[in-house]
Amino acid sequence: MASKLAKSVFKYLKERPEEKLTARQIAERILASSPEEYEAKKQSSKYISTNAELLQQLGAEISSQRLRMLKQYPELKTIEGRPRKYYYTNKSDSAEIAAAEETGIAPPIDAVATKITEHALYPLLSLYLSEEFGVHSKRIDEKCSSNKRGPNGNRWLYPDVVGMEDLGAEWLPAVRDCVKHYSDKRTKLWSFEVKLLINRSNVRECFFQAVSNSSWANFGYLVAAEIEGQDTLKELQMLCAAHGIGLIKLDTNNQADSQVLIPAREKAEIDWNAANRLAMENKNFLEYLKLVKQLYQTDEAKLASCWDMPKMTG
Repeated sequence: MASKLAKSVFKYLKERPEEKLTARQIAERILASSPEEYEAKKQSSKYISTNAELLQQLGAEISSQRLRMLKQYPELKTIEGRPRKYYYTNKSDSAEIAAAEETGIAPPIDAVATKITEHALYPLLSLYLSEEFGVHSKRIDEKCSSNKRGPNGNRWLYPDVVGMEDLGAEWLPAVRDCVKHYSDKRTKLWSFEVKLLINRSNVRECFFQAVSNSSWANFGYLVAAEIEGQDTLKELQMLCAAHGIGLIKLDTNNQADSQVLIPAREKAEIDWNAANRLAMENKNFLEYLKLVKQLYQTDEAKLASCWDMPKMTG
């Protein structure tokens, strides 16, 4: 039996399909639309004396009833990450993926009301990597690949974005010279597979695409703007633990609030045979390796903003 609050949450979200809101945002709107319904709750509790305290309590109750609500109302779904968001949809999991790939995903409620496409995620990811990890990134466009291997010959071969971490940015010149002559440990190379939405219908496909596309790199990451459902996140946690791929939740409203939900497990060595294949068949990847070479030759790493990241589009 659904509680009164759960019914109110369902009714509110059903009237606003696809609108994604946090528990606190839902509580604010329910309280604003029907203050008299919850006044008795405030009056009967010795711990709640103000509307602010009532709002906090309602938000906490929505969160605590989440699993029960999702079971009671299959049309209710959640976006995982910080903060978790709730929404109503009639679409199946596969239909949600198709809609996201065709038209993009809805922006946060307090952002400009323009659909967010996968292309728009690349510069956000680039800024996040640069500011959080000091990783210089470059977009790899699969359209720049040759098609020597026939239809689907390059499928699951190229990551969306690659990165280079300059470990010696603050080293003394003498140390950099030693590394240059006696080892190849000046850089760490990163690979990123980017998705608008991951849910139960595409979670394994997205994950193993990231595995395949990052086989050459020190670090491989799957990046998503939205991860729908707790079961999806649990599946990703299991897969990441088994295969060493990391998971990044990209915040489309503010890239600084993005999160590494699961750190990638480092591979000690680059698979240069795999890297060579990518470079032979994709000019973007060849340019990427040339920029890595440039770092070793000149001690200068190109800034992320100069690495051909596309401009944001709606």
